[in-house]
Amino acid sequence: MEYSERIRQLPRYLFAELDRKKQALRREGKDLIDLSVGDPDWPTPEGIVERMVEEVRRPENHRYPDYEGLYAFREAVAKWYMRRFGVELDPAREVMALIGSKEGIAHITLAFVDPGDIVLVPDPGYPVYKGSTILAGGTVYPLPLREERQFMPDLASVPPEVAKRAKVLFLNYPNNPTGATADQKFFEEVVEFARQYKIVVCHDAAYSELYFDSPTPSFLSVPGAKEIGVEFGSLSKTFRMTGWRIGFVVGNAEVVEGLGKVKTNVDSGVFNAIQRVAIWALEGHVEEEVELWRQELKDRANLMAQGLKELGLEVNPPKATFYLWVKVPKGLSSAEFAEKLLELGVVVTPGAGFGIYGEGYIRMALTVSKSRLEEALERLSALKL
Repeated sequence: MEYSERIRQLPRYLFAELDRKKQALRREGKDLIDLSVGDPDWPTPEGIVERMVEEVRRPENHRYPDYEGLYAFREAVAKWYMRRFGVELDPAREVMALIGSKEGIAHITLAFVDPGDIVLVPDPGYPVYKGSTILAGGTVYPLPLREERQFMPDLASVPPEVAKRAKVLFLNYPNNPTGATADQKFFEEVVEFARQYKIVVCHDAAYSELYFDSPTPSFLSVPGAKEIGVEFGSLSKTFRMTGWRIGFVVGNAEVVEGLGKVKTNVDSGVFNAIQRVAIWALEGHVEEEVELWRQELKDRANLMAQGLKELGLEVNPPKATFYLWVKVPKGLSSAEFAEKLLELGVVVTPGAGFGIYGEGYIRMALTVSKSRLEEALERLSALKL
């Protein structure tokens, strides 16, 4: 059986490969401290769970959902954007529900990219940006995220002949895997660049609410942003609803409509019961829980950053997200260092799995308890650095 060329071009999905290694070690009885995947260890807030029980029992939720989402859900997203960012959205045309933000990110290129078109992809970055480009027949042009630029791309360095062929620009702040944040000035530069070259900007803001000190801005809060792009949001990280699969895309009505044309042909909508629970969450009923979660992540980040520095490792302390971006000791590749940590029972993600410019780093997800993080530091103290 022969796979299509686009499938053969896809790299092996990073987290699937890690899962295979973890499962093999667990079968051998190894106790692993898993810092490889950004899946919150705290459960979904109890209030959300209780609301879900109520909604699942309602017969009106037991039918096929509309692909664009309940109007009430889209309205709740629009109201939340106004409260949080001061961004005005039309629920009917500028908001659409997604089966998690990953679904929208994976499909958006199918709406705007033809074979041979260029897609500007941050490197290191979430692997789905590259994968969706390949599946659409596009050509990936990596945008290096370097430490000396606070892990933000230098758009001015993109050759004009490349920019003229580019159809889509992916961005992601707060950033996975580096934990970096972007400010208003950077987003203004993005808008100017995208306008000049008529590029659709797709900003992945899944971690917007996992900030530690100052709230992070929305790309859409910049004047002109809604004319050239959209923003993807998720309830997974904010409300610890990773398995529930609900997110949204907001912004330019034509871009939202284009993604909608793909959705109507390849998938369905989000279970209405989940949408109704999401409305309740977006209305602010669990804000105290969200704040506690933010503080816990900040404490974990401080604990690990300090501990790793004491062990002689270089760390970029994050301003947001639940990731640490850690420099690999000289003389080792990111994969080799990750293997060394795996031998100690600590699972991390090699930076090279996020792109060629991720080489030289590993990513640690702060998604285990502080006691397990302390145990991880104890295990890592066996390293001879």
